[in-house]
Amino acid sequence: VQLQASGGGLVQAGGSLRLSCAATGRTFSSYHMGWFRQAPGKEREFVATISYWSGGSTSYADSVKGRFTISRDNTKNTVYLQMNSLKPGDTAVYFCAASTRNIVATRTTDYDYWGQGTQVTVSS
Repeated sequence: VQLQASGGGLVQAGGSLRLSCAATGRTFSSYHMGWFRQAPGKEREFVATISYWSGGSTSYADSVKGRFTISRDNTKNTVYLQMNSLKPGDTAVYFCAASTRNIVATRTTDYDYWGQGTQVTVSS
């Protein structure tokens, strides 16, 4: 599967952005999908994941709980990340990823495919 992330940009603190990740391939509904981010000089970190299991269970990093929402539309082969109440600390390149593992995938090593990343910059 190939992944294409979009929707990043520059926003003021307190603002919102919605990231999208479009996937090619016919088996999108069989992948757990995740979002990660990487700030300059830091390691890539988990943000959110949504399963392919019935009901699409989700999991979030503590730092984004209550502010970010991950969702997916299997008819459009797309996963979204709605980001509200953005903070300067959310500034990073955001990556989407796909996992075939039958677990709640929160580690970079759980994921098999990665998109190219989209820059999110939050100004104070």
